[in-house]
Amino acid sequence: METTTVQKRKPVFVKVDHLKPGTKGHTLTVNVVESNPVIPAIRRSGSFSQPFRSPRIAECLIGDDTGCILFTARNDQVDVMKSGATVILRNAKIDMFKGTMRLAVDKWGLIEVTDPVPFEVNRANNLSLVEYELVTVLE
Repeated sequence: METTTVQKRKPVFVKVDHLKPGTKGHTLTVNVVESNPVIPAIRRSGSFSQPFRSPRIAECLIGDDTGCILFTARNDQVDVMKSGATVILRNAKIDMFKGTMRLAVDKWGLIEVTDPVPFEVNRANNLSLVEYELVTVLE
């Protein structure tokens, strides 16, 4: 039986201002500017069923020296994405929410707390404030 080794690729770190709608697989180092918990809407289920436990969600403004974007932290990610933290997001993807970009890390990605980096977050270039319109292109 022959064993094959998978060659791991070195991560290519991108800057926030290079993020585009519909892209995934991003690795970036960012500072968490602020983290705001989202209060979930109450969902009514059957009267005698188990109480519905909604996921914990926080909207986090994150960024680097080129720009900032909103990051949607879910469940355990909320504990890591605290204001002032510096994190490395691995395999992050862009989700679209009401025509604007949000960064997210799903079960295939990873969030690692790292040493603070010496840059000031560029809040003037907020990619989540840019509204995109879905255009269907006919061939």
